Amino acid sequence: MTLQQLHYAITISEEGSMNKAAEQLYIAQPSLTTAIKELEREIGIVIFNRSGKGVTLTADGTEFIAYARQVYQQYETLQEKYMGGAVKKKFGVSAQHYSFAVQAFVNMVQQFGTYDYEFAIRETKTAEVVEDVTTMRSEIGVLYLSEFNRQTMTRLFQANHLEFHKLIECGVFAYLWKGNPLAKQETVSFEELEAYPCLTFEQGDRSSFYLAEEIFSTQELARVIKASDRSTMLNLMKGLGGYTFCSGIICDDLNGSEYAAIPIRDDTSIMEIGYITRKNVILSEMGETYIQELKDYLGIQA
Repeated sequence: MTLQQLHYAITISEEGSMNKAAEQLYIAQPSLTTAIKELEREIGIVIFNRSGKGVTLTADGTEFIAYARQVYQQYETLQEKYMGGAVKKKFGVSAQHYSFAVQAFVNMVQQFGTYDYEFAIRETKTAEVVEDVTTMRSEIGVLYLSEFNRQTMTRLFQANHLEFHKLIECGVFAYLWKGNPLAKQETVSFEELEAYPCLTFEQGDRSSFYLAEEIFSTQELARVIKASDRSTMLNLMKGLGGYTFCSGIICDDLNGSEYAAIPIRDDTSIMEIGYITRKNVILSEMGETYIQELKDYLGIQA
């Protein structure tokens, strides 16, 4: 097993395609395929499932890539420190659709700058947050637990060697456009919300009630519209009077000041917002800084 083979495998997992990875690596696709087959034969596992739609990681491959990323990142660090290489340090965050997670990322990047670092933030589906941290595509994942999803999510974390770190507990709010009549109220009931469409984030083919970002997604809701990104959801709030459920932690700098979070009347549900990391992995300097920025934004005292 060579560092070059590890680099090849990591790139393929990121690109999801042998052809795209070959272009990225500046090698012929048949040579890349041969190198990966030799690696799989040497270590005795199948890393990738191949199909006409591209390549995906097998269960063994997912674990292998996570370790490969740790090894290759250490190699890049050594190369930069002792060989004067111009290798950019990489740092990634995957999160459910939380504007505060993006704001903390912005604050972190401003401290480090973008000349010597390669940053990535991915607002994405819950399953992909877990997958990104499992494979170390992202060092940190931001999501929530509740009484409803805790058991399922905890099993998912354990199966993928992940740890959940609690940041804050909060109640549940209805998030809507300030032009909506309900935005003028101090609290809002489920009955009042029934007059408007509920907006939820699409979770893809692997969707599950337990992976939903909206804590009340299992309720019997007569009117539901799915969106794939935060910008579209905000437009639907304004254009259709829709609403979604949120933690009440909103960022006007990113979402704008045209939206309001209104407490749900007589509801005692609790969201436990936190972040996941792989077990036994020491966070990078950027990771530590990002977590501190999250805590600062959320008002968490040391």
